[in-house]
Amino acid sequence: MVFSWGGVLGAQQLLLLFLLHTSWEVGSGQVHYSVPEEAKHGTFVGRIAQDLGLEVGELVLRLFRVVSKGRRDYLEVNVQNGILFVNSRIDREELCGRSPVCSIHLEVIVEKPLQVFHVEVEIKDINDNPPLFPMKEQKLFISESRLPDSRFPVEGASDPDIGSNALLTYRLSTNDYFILEVRSKNDQSKLVELVLKKPLDREEVPEHHLILTATDGGKPELTGTVQLLITVLDVNDNAPTFERSEYEVKILENAAHGTLVIRLNASDADEGINREILYSFNSLAPPVIKDKFHINPNTGEISIQGHLDFEDVNSYEIRVDATDKGNPPMIGHCTVLTEVLDANDNIPDVAVTSLSLPVREDAPPGTVIALISVSDRDSGANGQVTCSLSPPGPFTLVSTFRNYYSLVLEASVDRERVPAYELVVTARDGGKPALWATASVSVAIGDVNDNAPSFEQPVYTVFVKENNPPGSHIFTVSASDPDAQENALVSYSLVERRVGERPLSSYVSVHSESGKVYALQPLDHEELELLQFQVSARDAGFPPLGSNVSLQVFVLDENDNSPVVLPPHSGSGAGGVPVTELVSQSVTAGHVVAKIRAVDADSGYNAWLSYELQPESGVGRGPFRVGLYTGEISLTRALEESDGPRQTLLVLVKDHGEPALSTTATVCVSMVENGQPAKTFSGASRMSAKAGVGKETALVDVNVYLIIAICSVSSLLVLSLLLYVALRCSAPPQASYGPGKPTLVCSSEMGSWSYSQQRRQVCSGEGAAKTDLMAFSPNLPPCPVSGERGQKQEAALDSSGKVGDYGLFTYLWNFWFYLILVPPVFHLIYVF
Repeated sequence: MVFSWGGVLGAQQLLLLFLLHTSWEVGSGQVHYSVPEEAKHGTFVGRIAQDLGLEVGELVLRLFRVVSKGRRDYLEVNVQNGILFVNSRIDREELCGRSPVCSIHLEVIVEKPLQVFHVEVEIKDINDNPPLFPMKEQKLFISESRLPDSRFPVEGASDPDIGSNALLTYRLSTNDYFILEVRSKNDQSKLVELVLKKPLDREEVPEHHLILTATDGGKPELTGTVQLLITVLDVNDNAPTFERSEYEVKILENAAHGTLVIRLNASDADEGINREILYSFNSLAPPVIKDKFHINPNTGEISIQGHLDFEDVNSYEIRVDATDKGNPPMIGHCTVLTEVLDANDNIPDVAVTSLSLPVREDAPPGTVIALISVSDRDSGANGQVTCSLSPPGPFTLVSTFRNYYSLVLEASVDRERVPAYELVVTARDGGKPALWATASVSVAIGDVNDNAPSFEQPVYTVFVKENNPPGSHIFTVSASDPDAQENALVSYSLVERRVGERPLSSYVSVHSESGKVYALQPLDHEELELLQFQVSARDAGFPPLGSNVSLQVFVLDENDNSPVVLPPHSGSGAGGVPVTELVSQSVTAGHVVAKIRAVDADSGYNAWLSYELQPESGVGRGPFRVGLYTGEISLTRALEESDGPRQTLLVLVKDHGEPALSTTATVCVSMVENGQPAKTFSGASRMSAKAGVGKETALVDVNVYLIIAICSVSSLLVLSLLLYVALRCSAPPQASYGPGKPTLVCSSEMGSWSYSQQRRQVCSGEGAAKTDLMAFSPNLPPCPVSGERGQKQEAALDSSGKVGDYGLFTYLWNFWFYLILVPPVFHLIYVF
């Protein structure tokens, strides 16, 4: 490396080449360089990128930057080649004063990932300051009566450089009366004195002009001079003297105004007025002495009159003169070395830089959030600072270097639980009592899409009346997402599937933003009693998260189907051909003439049928009546000739819906003579006739087979029910999909009844009167009546929440009852 230094000789260039040799070392995460002061702009300091192990080509991409706390931009880095160079003039004396070590601390910060390096650049001192005396001329007044070996202090020079560059030597111009003697008071100052070699003679030489030269120890040497004007005084030949020539005093900084520092006492061997002494600060004392201290001219007491600050000046050298009142006056001298002791009067300083905010909630432990530096102007234990972090949480402070800390993520964070942290960094010194300072750090947590939308419950039950208008709103689903912004923006959609032969989307739709569910077409209870489907809620995060909710839509029955009369009377209504029933005149009251059978496609009360016999106009009370709920037409009394040979009966069949729907069936009753067999055109009588003679011979075998079959099927039913209950108790509830066929069971003052769309008609032929079989289900809520029937049905279904659970049980019961149990029982009845 070649460097140039303007205005310096060739020998100085060799010195600069030695000082400009920069060295670096890596220890405890620090890179160390050195550079001489007063280096020119662009002077090479070091290859910082290479020394830190960074790729030069990545410096710009990783946002390479250098931070110098509280300093001007003395140094700069070329991000193209990673070289650290001098950016502006560096004056070591201006930067660090007389401190033996002068360094510039740099923080090198790169991102992706975030890394922090500490670089220390030591500023080397060069001999750029000559020794300097406080004034160009010093005046001394010496009595001619002073004896040889008398000493006269002279103000020495000062050099702002350090080390050998500030090591001063003195020499005095050649003369016959005085020699120079230099004594070291301590490591930092020297006492320069003139020693009288032979007596002075004012009449011979009234004034002496000498030159005092100070030379430093730098290479090359620099010098400074001061003229000494010595005036020889006459007469008063005894000067005041102090007990000691030098006093040492220690006093605390911030001592109160008027605090006594020392009481000086000087004596004079003369008598009378020549021994009266006045005390004063030496005329060469700097102004700061006179500002900070006061001396009583009569008593010699030195007290404080200004503010003492250890951080500004930690010691004072007070030169005191004791002057007698003789003519000419004589002066005695002493020095008071005042050491200012440090008091813990400076609170620590906390600086927070390089915040990396916000902190994502998926940030791994160890992520650096901020850089924190602390300092204290006090010294010793008063300047030792420790840092702490409060309140306790997922963050911690890690010491990276002396008085440097990193705020580091220690544990995982969750924005939904705590969206932001208000941290307080406390810096506390080691003084007694301790002083502290705090700095607040607000750490916001950035959202990550880590929460899926959720519904309040997994399954919703909805009741909708059939024949609803197309596009009607039937329900609203709502999901919440604790994330923020787009991560909490929820959209809804159907989980598509097929319902029978048709897609689900032909039945219902859901609004993507509001979650409103609409029925796209009128629903028919007779076609679809239960519609089960899922709605998906998905947020707008990346990647998106979602969840599903199940909806059970029960289609409530409306009375929209009229009763239908079953054969053989199905064609006997209005406009049809009535069925003729033959009745013998010898039958008694209670004889069943015929039975009307009808069904209703609706369910519940809407399918509960009643039968009424319509009276003929102009005819009195007839001999016939019809069972209100059985449809059996029977005699109320014995037939008489006045009743006529033929009568036409009109039976009104109506349901219990609101409004009620009805139909009619016409039955013609013809009377035959006694002894003539009564005939009917029903299918049961024809089957009975064909059976004939062989019925009784096969009766026993048929009964045995029927009993065995009924017992076997009943056992199978019990095992199926037990298996179903065991599966329901062991497995968690799961929503099933597809149209269901739940059976609605109600009770009323007329007894309990059950209705299922799996119907089987029961027909009877000739023989005694028979009663329809009913399926009873006790301990169920009573069926509502009048206009509140629909609302109470919905309430009963909703309160149970288990209608779907009873569906399978009802199917198994109806299957066993109608297909297995009823046909054999009726067959037995028919055979007997």
